[in-house]
Amino acid sequence: MSLLLRLAPDDDVAIVRQDVAPGDRLGPDLAAFEPIPAGHKTTLRDLPSGAEVHKYGQVIGVTTRAVPAGSHLHTGNLVFVDGGAARAGVIGQGTLPDLPAGLRRTFAGYHRADGRVGTRNSIAVLTTVNCSAGVAKAIARRTDDDVRELTGGRVDGVVALTHGTGCGMANSGPGWDILRRTLTGYARHANIGGLVVVGLGCEINEMTGVLADLDLSPEVPLVSFTIQDAGGTQAAVAQGVGVVREMAGALALAERREAGVEHLVLGLQCGGSDGWSGLTANPALGVASDLLVAAGGTSILGETPEIYGAEMLLMRRAVTQEVSGDLRGRIEWWREYTASLGTTLDGNPSPGNKAGGITTILEKSLGAVAKAGHSPLSAVVGYGEQVPRPGLVFMDTPGYDPVSVTGMIAGGANVLCFTTGRGSVLGSRPAPTLKLATNAHLARTMADDIDIDCSDIVEKGTDVAEVGRRIYDRMIAVASGEPTRSEELGAGQDEIVPWQIGAVL
Repeated sequence: MSLLLRLAPDDDVAIVRQDVAPGDRLGPDLAAFEPIPAGHKTTLRDLPSGAEVHKYGQVIGVTTRAVPAGSHLHTGNLVFVDGGAARAGVIGQGTLPDLPAGLRRTFAGYHRADGRVGTRNSIAVLTTVNCSAGVAKAIARRTDDDVRELTGGRVDGVVALTHGTGCGMANSGPGWDILRRTLTGYARHANIGGLVVVGLGCEINEMTGVLADLDLSPEVPLVSFTIQDAGGTQAAVAQGVGVVREMAGALALAERREAGVEHLVLGLQCGGSDGWSGLTANPALGVASDLLVAAGGTSILGETPEIYGAEMLLMRRAVTQEVSGDLRGRIEWWREYTASLGTTLDGNPSPGNKAGGITTILEKSLGAVAKAGHSPLSAVVGYGEQVPRPGLVFMDTPGYDPVSVTGMIAGGANVLCFTTGRGSVLGSRPAPTLKLATNAHLARTMADDIDIDCSDIVEKGTDVAEVGRRIYDRMIAVASGEPTRSEELGAGQDEIVPWQIGAVL
């Protein structure tokens, strides 16, 4: 197997599969000019200062000085140059695969009265304000394991849906709208079988307004109270514990039944990316996403700052000029938003990304977009908005993993896949998250956190489509009740982090 991995015929760089030292032979006419870590880029020819550098067949940056062939390309000699707002050109270039024979097109889920199907059947303790977070977490801690045991696993535990705001904020504007939309999206989620709402009693995000927004289906049991009315912290916890245990008895009657995969809404997420992300886990997840969309399901791509520079690839796949324009509009909004805060939209990659071999935001974005496969882009929605179904949908979210995942779940994602190269311990109750390793080292060293190792694509030459099928099959198993690694570890109670926009008053 070659020491180098070249992704497109006209690329100026290749990925080294293992650490190399100066003088090591990289090819018949190429030797390493300097040490290069595994997963990082080496130049395939002499590049002058100011040269555009191509990877994935796309420009990822410009050299800041002359770079000899066999050099390590990194932040010291490659920079991002903003070319301005992208234009899509011809739209309608998305494609869907033919569904392979034997592909499973059903899963066992919880059927709700409104026609949706949950992948989990949980009780949620939702807070109106951060002041009631401690009580909500105490209720969940005291009942989570008990409820699963008492119901024989027909209730998937108790999750505290807490957040860091709800007071000290304006009661109108984008920040307010996002908070209320997020809380409502979680409360109505198909994976929530019963809901307890806990407030303090004097917050701006008052209980009456929250309950009025919920408009829950009559089948979903709902109990609400405030800590002040309950008589303080201990009394409120005791009241909540009693309510949850009583509610669990009623929910224990629920049973999983077969449903078509058109009821699955898949959140596509990446975090702690490295130089292998765009080669292994991300394109493999793109295969799984395409299979789901072709079978009638829905996928959500987000993280707007992390598709920056590659947005034109998605815009060309838009089903209409309006959808293409909606995505361009979100990029332009982010330009203005970041500028107003004294920063820029290319304030990425992170130090961990750079250590893993990613140098510029363009390089990171090209790899990130691969998670969405090749499906047509059917819609663009705001943060936490309910996603239209079916199809590939783009949701405008920040790149910060917990915030992005929170928006997707609020929008209806009932299962998520999260690719990582550096490692992540994120959980996401009440919607399960499968974590996909981009490289074998991570899969081995963080085995307790990783569900699927995608490194065979590079290590053994396994076809991306084969690994994508593994992801799809495992996703169906998890949607049918198989626990993810993060669920086995009990993670996910602290990962609801709504996007906060606006002044703290």
